[in-house]
Amino acid sequence: MYRILLADDEGIVLNSLKFLIEKNFDGKFEIETAKTGRGAIETALDFRPDIIFMDIQMPGINGIDAMKEIRQSLPGVIFVVLTAYDKFDYAKESINLGVMEYLNKPFDQKDIVNVIGQAIDQIEDRIRRRKADLQTKERLETVTPIIENGFIYSVIFEEQVDEDIANYKDLLGITSSYGYMMTVIFGEKQQGHLMTNVVGSSVKAQITYYSKVRELIKETFSESVVGNISANRIPVYMPTAESHMEYSERGVVIEKCRALVRNMAKATDISFRIGIGGIKRIKNASESYEEALKALISTNGSVAHVDDLPIAVSYEESYPVDIEKAIFEKLEDGNTDECLLRAGEFFDWMIDRYSDDVMSVRLKALEFVLRAESTMYRSGGPTYEFASRKDYLSQIMETENLDRLKAWYMEKFRTAVGNVTTGSKDRTHHVIKKAIDYIEENFHKEISLDELAGELGISSYYFSKLFKEEKGEGFVEYLTRRRVDEAKELLKSPEHSIKEVGVACGYTDPNYFSRIFKKATGMTPTEYKEKI
Repeated sequence: MYRILLADDEGIVLNSLKFLIEKNFDGKFEIETAKTGRGAIETALDFRPDIIFMDIQMPGINGIDAMKEIRQSLPGVIFVVLTAYDKFDYAKESINLGVMEYLNKPFDQKDIVNVIGQAIDQIEDRIRRRKADLQTKERLETVTPIIENGFIYSVIFEEQVDEDIANYKDLLGITSSYGYMMTVIFGEKQQGHLMTNVVGSSVKAQITYYSKVRELIKETFSESVVGNISANRIPVYMPTAESHMEYSERGVVIEKCRALVRNMAKATDISFRIGIGGIKRIKNASESYEEALKALISTNGSVAHVDDLPIAVSYEESYPVDIEKAIFEKLEDGNTDECLLRAGEFFDWMIDRYSDDVMSVRLKALEFVLRAESTMYRSGGPTYEFASRKDYLSQIMETENLDRLKAWYMEKFRTAVGNVTTGSKDRTHHVIKKAIDYIEENFHKEISLDELAGELGISSYYFSKLFKEEKGEGFVEYLTRRRVDEAKELLKSPEHSIKEVGVACGYTDPNYFSRIFKKATGMTPTEYKEKI
């Protein structure tokens, strides 16, 4: 049933409206009435109607003010304004309350029935939309944990490519490229840095407590990405806008985690600890995860942050940590200009600070070069040769002039970052070459995008993107064009029937083959064969 409130100071109007509603909508409405503006407000707040018929000229509080008051508490209520003819223009111009309709007095039965019918349609549409929203929310609540766990699994085990990360970021609403890992571990109770009865607690948490623990983590860190239970661990990724965490912010995070540990313990009958890693780029989140685990091993506290512990790297006050970090981030990205700029800045800092300590400068330059080349090889650069760097030590030891040493150092970086970029392009070319070879061998069969991506061992989304970038057309377009080209050649031979040609090119349905061929050439296979 729907609820309708009739507000008018004339009893005859109320009786007429009530009669018309009961006559035309038998059993569909609960009806309440009010004869004053104040009475309309009080009845509306108590009765919570779906529809209100409101007279403009009400005693005391007028209809306009009454509607304003009611709208604050019942934003979804549908108003139908009743007004005398000479007040109609005033009502229409001055009321901005989402009124559905304005009816002049005297009104007739047809007007009332039509207006109520429209109002019912609006209510039903709202109910359908609310139901759809709830279903969507329910689906998201089911799917989101799966997506979050997929993201966590990918970054911890480094089983991802840039496109996969971009997809996860879009799906999860992550806008930053930086973040840190937290590791929530649990057990029956804590003994030193270890937890007891890990197996039993893990089973209990998986069956009984995971949803509640996940909810508490989300309440404490609203932007967090929460993974599934693995053994007695729950990995959590926390996106951050900045590439480093200030001391004061670290304190806030630790206090939040301490409160979270207490809340999780209250909500369950097991004990918890949380380890916190340092901020890393998403692709290096596995390093932060390892730091979080090491932090837990290195202390007996309920919460441990890697930067508070001896295992964290500490630098002399003037050391340009940000420049060092930027060098290798830009190197991994294959950003030649930025990488070389930052590498040069770091060397200039060494010259400025340690020009009288040539040996230390040599060793640091060699350390950075070897690190850069290691990144180059891991990115799919040139083939690693064991003896390729046998002259490096003698080269830097023979170089007394720091400007010449910088030139050597910069050239090594230029080669490394260049090979990172080229290596990425070579890998793409290699993948697409394998795809083309597979198409050539199998175009006479059914080939799907998913099937081919599976053969290559990459996601269909990533393969589709690579293929279009490399070939300038999509996989389906390429396959179709290749099949049509083959069909043209086969149609030149008089001994092949149209059906045989279609099958040889991967089309078992002659009609479908004919449509595809005509779309590509402007002629049917028969017309093309006759022309040839």
